[in-house]
Amino acid sequence: MIRPASSSRIVAREDEVARIGVGIIGVSATGGWAGRAHIPALSSLPEFEIRVVAGSDAERADNAARHFGLAEAVGDHLRLVGRADVDLVIVTVRVPAHRMLVDAALDAGKAVFCEWPLGRDAADAKAMLDHALRRNLFHVVGLQARANPAVRYVRELVAAGYVGEVLSASVVAPGMGWSDVAPQRGLYTLDAGSGATMLQIPFGHAVDALCWCLGEFRELNAVTAVRQPDVRVKETGEMVVKTAADQIAVIGRLESGAVASVHMRGGVSRMTNLLFEIKGAAGELALRSEGGQMQQSSSLMVWGGQGGAPLTPMPAPAHLIAAPDAPLGDPFNIAQGYRLLARGLGGMPGACPTFADALVRHRLLETIEQAAATGCSTSPLPRPWR
Repeated sequence: MIRPASSSRIVAREDEVARIGVGIIGVSATGGWAGRAHIPALSSLPEFEIRVVAGSDAERADNAARHFGLAEAVGDHLRLVGRADVDLVIVTVRVPAHRMLVDAALDAGKAVFCEWPLGRDAADAKAMLDHALRRNLFHVVGLQARANPAVRYVRELVAAGYVGEVLSASVVAPGMGWSDVAPQRGLYTLDAGSGATMLQIPFGHAVDALCWCLGEFRELNAVTAVRQPDVRVKETGEMVVKTAADQIAVIGRLESGAVASVHMRGGVSRMTNLLFEIKGAAGELALRSEGGQMQQSSSLMVWGGQGGAPLTPMPAPAHLIAAPDAPLGDPFNIAQGYRLLARGLGGMPGACPTFADALVRHRLLETIEQAAATGCSTSPLPRPWR
């Protein structure tokens, strides 16, 4: 069983309920995912207490702490992971630094949450998984679409036989970014080598939700393309070149035999935005949202129908809403995931995705890249821990 090390036991005074002490690496007062999603999510959950944050230097860390009303900041990640009152280290920096920071937290004996993508590639992910397993430490990756109540409901309905045998499934989704305009802070994601492209981030989350609900791909074909290579910087009007794919289309066969496809399009569409459809021998399910990405949307709704009945809305039942009071928008799925993480730290197995799940997904993305580059049907690499 994966567990936090003894040095990560939750610290509490005699007169208070034990709370999970959190240290966040990668907080900025000027914006970013930690400030938009992680801090509001954690602040809404009584199980957690943000005890310290770290930035790229002491001044930026202090500015972030003041901006968000947090107690303490440090400019050195080693000081953060070494603190006795930090039970859980959260890594929310850009992808190339993930491995270094995760390794430092594991070396300090801490439980770790690392944002998705876990690493720059499958080799990074495998090294971090091996490190966590050697240390027998609790490790979670931010594949938070799995925490969304609607996605969890689809998985539950499929497992219960609502649609019968799954015949086919399809996802059409927006990249939200990766169009012909980009903000300054997102320019690095336009680089095919950044580890934070449309393939790795929104496509990775979307295909993870499909596979988590229906099973992994047995074989696939893929097409990727850069259809809008010239991008205008929103703030300055400067033109830059995009090398990361802004169209990704995958079709293949799942391990069950069902045919599945995923098409992600750069930007936002006035037509269908986020749609995940499942066709079964006994019924159909659809997961819909007018906007957002699978991992961010708090407005996902399940629709279902059996026999000759029309599709009707099917709200997720209460037992699948881990954090009912979570803020809507970006923090919503993150808060659901942190509530499940707290249960995992309490000993509930399988409560949240691990580095092993991340490695499966990294290998699938590399298989998609290989299939797109060669034009050949290919199969993901085997999972050695099975």
